[in-house]
Amino acid sequence: MKKLFAVVLAALMVAALFAGCGASKSGSGVKTLESGKLIMSTNAAFPPYEMVADDGTFEGIDVEIAGAIAKKLGLELVVDDMDFDAALLAVQQGKSDIVMAGVTVNEDRKLVMNFSDTYSTGVQVVIVKEGSDVTLDNLGDKMIGAQRGTTGYIYTSDDYGDDHVTAYDNGTSAVQALMNGQVDCVVIDSAPAKAFVEANPGLTILDTEYTSEDYAIGMNKDNTALLEAVNGALKELTEDGTIPAIVEKYIPTK
Repeated sequence: MKKLFAVVLAALMVAALFAGCGASKSGSGVKTLESGKLIMSTNAAFPPYEMVADDGTFEGIDVEIAGAIAKKLGLELVVDDMDFDAALLAVQQGKSDIVMAGVTVNEDRKLVMNFSDTYSTGVQVVIVKEGSDVTLDNLGDKMIGAQRGTTGYIYTSDDYGDDHVTAYDNGTSAVQALMNGQVDCVVIDSAPAKAFVEANPGLTILDTEYTSEDYAIGMNKDNTALLEAVNGALKELTEDGTIPAIVEKYIPTK
């Protein structure tokens, strides 16, 4: 009986040893919605932070940073493209692990999700048609276009009222409305603004910025272990130059 017990105990110890080895190879051990995967909700119409490449894959600053974080954590990145509002709700409702879509931290959002440390700073600017009489001083007299749910929409509707702001599903639709004369200007982050202006002759950006803000990664409030792991990965990726290199790739400073 004692011999049998010793054999069973030894077998259990070996099994535990192999199980431990398997866990160490699987990554950081943080809990995600799907084993071995990091699901990122986004709105892939916000260049250069997230966009659809010619081959149908996703690319951009947020996509590459999320990929680097996933690799650090031993996970596979899965990108789930949807409307901006839906991307924010996905983490709140447990349908994605993280949301990255040029998301700004504000008090209302902090009530419903956790945020990582800042990884990039965005500047809100105003796109207008060349020759337009729109200025920061007379924005309240104009019709403003903005992407629904973004801080550009929140700021302008707070400053000038909902009747002066038209919400669109994405930045592309807002810029198209400007081109069609349906709005007088578009308030959006400076990086995608530059991309939209380059792609659409006849548009320009006002010299004075509308406001500046910090971008962070949103996560479900119940998963504090993931928050700690993501912040740890962000710190390492910043210190080793990975994140600065990704930002420089899409927004060159030289």
